[in-house]
Amino acid sequence: MDKSLGLIFLLICVGLVGHMTHAAFMEKLANSKICADKDCSYVISMAQALEDYVASDCRYINLRRGQMIYVFSKLKPAEGAGVFWSGSVYGERYVDQMGVIGYFPSNYVNETHVFQKKTVEIPTTVSSYLLLFTS
Repeated sequence: MDKSLGLIFLLICVGLVGHMTHAAFMEKLANSKICADKDCSYVISMAQALEDYVASDCRYINLRRGQMIYVFSKLKPAEGAGVFWSGSVYGERYVDQMGVIGYFPSNYVNETHVFQKKTVEIPTTVSSYLLLFTS
């Protein structure tokens, strides 16, 4: 069994012990992504939101104009698809959102500082697009 599917199965089983868990697969936004390292755990760059963005579902993060965002990955889109990056918001005014990582459209931000010029391209996985709900 694929490691990511095994992890998904385990998470669902553990969730069923305490309460009901529902899973929903979302469409893939891209087949690969650009990261600073193979685990996408290091920040590639810092960006500033050019305008407000309201997240369409829990895979995305809300952005407020002027807000600083740590960029962890940049999705490589399929032909004709939108370009999304993943990141986390930064700043004292946004303490309630700090640490939350999600996708946002790259055209809503201006990349202000590149921390990692050398990057790696890795495939996206099914678990990148799985949503777990508990009730």
